[in-house]
Amino acid sequence: MLTTHPFDDDKLREECGVFGVLGPLDAAALVALGLHALQHRGQEAAGIVSFDGRDFPSHRALGQVGDIFGSEAVMRSLKGNAAIGHVRYATTGETAVRNVQPLYAEFEFGGFALAHNGNLTNALMLRRQLVRRGCLFQSTTDTETIIHLMATARGGNVIDRLVEALRQVEGAYSLVCLGKDQVIGVRDPSGVRPLVLGMLGEHPVLASETVALDIIGAEYIRDVAPGEMVVLEAGQVQSLRPFQSAPSKFCIFEYIYFARPDSFMEGHSVYEVRKKIGAQLAIESNVDADIVIPVPDSGVPAALGYAEESGISFDLGIIRNHYVGRTFIQPTDKIRRLGVKLKHNANRAYIQGKRVILVDDSIVRGTTSVKIVEMMRDAGAKEVHMRISSPPTSHSCFYGIDTPEKEKLLAHKLSVEEMRRFIGADSLAFISLDGLYKALGHAKRDAGAQYCDACFTGDYPIPLTDFEAPRPADVHQLAERRA
Repeated sequence: MLTTHPFDDDKLREECGVFGVLGPLDAAALVALGLHALQHRGQEAAGIVSFDGRDFPSHRALGQVGDIFGSEAVMRSLKGNAAIGHVRYATTGETAVRNVQPLYAEFEFGGFALAHNGNLTNALMLRRQLVRRGCLFQSTTDTETIIHLMATARGGNVIDRLVEALRQVEGAYSLVCLGKDQVIGVRDPSGVRPLVLGMLGEHPVLASETVALDIIGAEYIRDVAPGEMVVLEAGQVQSLRPFQSAPSKFCIFEYIYFARPDSFMEGHSVYEVRKKIGAQLAIESNVDADIVIPVPDSGVPAALGYAEESGISFDLGIIRNHYVGRTFIQPTDKIRRLGVKLKHNANRAYIQGKRVILVDDSIVRGTTSVKIVEMMRDAGAKEVHMRISSPPTSHSCFYGIDTPEKEKLLAHKLSVEEMRRFIGADSLAFISLDGLYKALGHAKRDAGAQYCDACFTGDYPIPLTDFEAPRPADVHQLAERRA
């Protein structure tokens, strides 16, 4: 079958979004709404687990939130005043219901459900150790490692076991967990992945992004701090700091692409940051042109900032069709070429005879950029200049983003000039790393940079234990292990 996402398939993908609420009688319905707002973080599968005072009803399936939780019967089955949910992107690993989260297990202290956004970088090593101890894994996700570490912990209540488990893992994680009459949220000590706390009246809420609070009418309270564990119980929020502190390394790509533009992250408006990035890009690499065109939809805020700073007219020169499904017919070479136009089409009247600046958020494999430049040429553009609102993506992410292997990243193989020739543009420029930090309010990027920017620099802030010297027999597991 032919994918009709010829542009989206050349993007980096956030793997997960999480949401949890404690208190309201319709908790699962609120979680479903929250997951709708987080759909951009994972479109492969979704799940909800609730607690009704005795049992933990759940529903997990492949597909999008509206399809999975659009049934009145499904929502009626998810009873209780506490619930957590998860949306997931599949990576190169197995796409199967057994990998859909939240994961659920029965412990001696009772039922427990867990949803994870991120990636553990020593899960394979831990998995080998646990299997040797007799643990039986039911999924191929790294998230299940946490469940087994809790099961084999020395004892104590759910908090003690969770803390003991997380002290053994490395990597990036934001978790929402559900136990009896309590919801727990926790971020890794470096705070790579986002997690926010809100209140719906007297009821506490946890979510990956503030937009998920907005959709249910909850008030944003604050970000969960790196290394913090928040326990929601009986309407109260208890804050614990059970982990050794580490420098904050929030994922800088959340600002560039992953988060919804109407979210706030770490005190910043994502939309405003993207406009500032675009303005800085114009300062660094402006060129004489007639029109600034965003690559929809992620390039729009940066393109607006670029146009305002440069004084060049902004227009929607590429129109996106929002009503195209993921697949439609058997592919041929001709149909593949036509498939590009099913998703995006040039607004010819605003392009013909003009010098065009295209603004996009990133170049990954480069296939998207080739198609876009060709589209502009076919529509009669006199010149096509590509401007990218991130530095060159030259390294893979191991902290919860689905990225190609380093050798498949265009910026890892080619210089900027070679990339320009590959995509067929008249000029190509990326924002500088210092410029990116400047847009976030810093003078420049220094050795103590507070963001994880490893995809640009190769400076990985958390050990990559599983990836340093994998055995050949583990290669397939490395491909399957991400949440």
